[in-house]
This record gives sequence, structure tokens and C-alpha cells, in this order.
Amino acid sequence: QVQLVESGGGLVQPGGSLRLSCAASGSIFSIARMGWYRQVLGKQRELVASIASSGSTNYADFVKGRFTISRDNAKNTVYLQMNSLKPEDTAVYYCKFSALYDYWGQGTQVTVSS
Repeated sequence: QVQLVESGGGLVQPGGSLRLSCAASGSIFSIARMGWYRQVLGKQRELVASIASSGSTNYADFVKGRFTISRDNAKNTVYLQMNSLKPEDTAVYYCKFSALYDYWGQGTQVTVSS
């Protein structure tokens, strides 16, 4: 069983920045693929970015150049640095751990508004 704890969400003005963190329990974090997804009420959850155990990354087109995903295997933590935030980035952001099984965090709200 893997537990994921997300943090770092909040209210930010357009153009601002936030950094999300997701800390994972367990000893197999280093081999897991980690991802950040987001969901707006009434819409499907969508991939924002993912990072493989090798460190290779993948981004949705709508965040390329603005968001950066990274991981610290020593801390069992994955990060999402979000810059140049837009109102349309408002959503609940979820962390996903993928190894033998998939696990999801509880989500953290990000609101971009003036």
C-alpha cells in the first residue's frame, strides 16, 4: 500500500506561481512513474505532467513552457512547479503513483483568480 500526501495548493493571482509537492510512503518510489493530473468539476481528469524513474518527462501541451515536474527519490517526493498561471489552470490537482499498481493522492485545490 502506498500513501500519497499532496500539498502546496492555494489561491494565486493570474501570472503567479505555485509549487505542488507529493510525498509518497513506501520503498519503491524510485522505480515508480509519477504523474500530476487535474480535474475540474464535471469534467474528466486530465494528465498535466509525468516523470519516469529515469527522469524523462512528459507534459500536456497546455502547460508546456510553464510547468515543470521533478522528483527527489531521496525524499520520496515529486514536485510540480507552476509558473505563469492562468485562470483556466484552476482545478483540483492529483498526484498519481504508478508501479505494480496505481495509487492516487487526495488532491489539492489550485485556484487562479484576481
